[in-house]
Amino acid sequence: MTNTTSQKAISLIKTSEGCELRTYLCPAGIPTIGFGHTKTVTKDDVKRRKTITEAEAERLLKADLVEFEAGVRKLVKVPLNDDQFGAMVSFAYNLGIGALASSTLLKKINAKAPLAEIERSWLAWNKARVNGVLKPLAGLTKRRKAEFALFAGK
Repeated sequence: MTNTTSQKAISLIKTSEGCELRTYLCPAGIPTIGFGHTKTVTKDDVKRRKTITEAEAERLLKADLVEFEAGVRKLVKVPLNDDQFGAMVSFAYNLGIGALASSTLLKKINAKAPLAEIERSWLAWNKARVNGVLKPLAGLTKRRKAEFALFAGK
């Protein structure tokens, strides 16, 4: 059986990312548009104040989810329910497949570690570089807590 991202996880991603129809730089300085879409956005787009429609933002999110779902499927070696899978897709969507691939979090999930250990590893990913300094961000802290709650079935 192939997991899909649950509607709860899609709602979490949308709420966490927000929907910006004009390009902007996120707190980490990455050009972004729509629901946190970064793949095709450039700093020139930000300078030109490029805009998209809500329908385009939805299309970009769906296309991005396909990529992140495939990455999570490849990395996770244990069975997950759709909410757990979706929580991991949200994590990867925000931080990148590479971050998930090299994380202690993934190692703990694949090792079926106790939930408390998984929670500690999950919640540690609440920082971003701001002006070259790694700092906890309130929005990331809130997102990691929501992702873990979804993963844990809370």
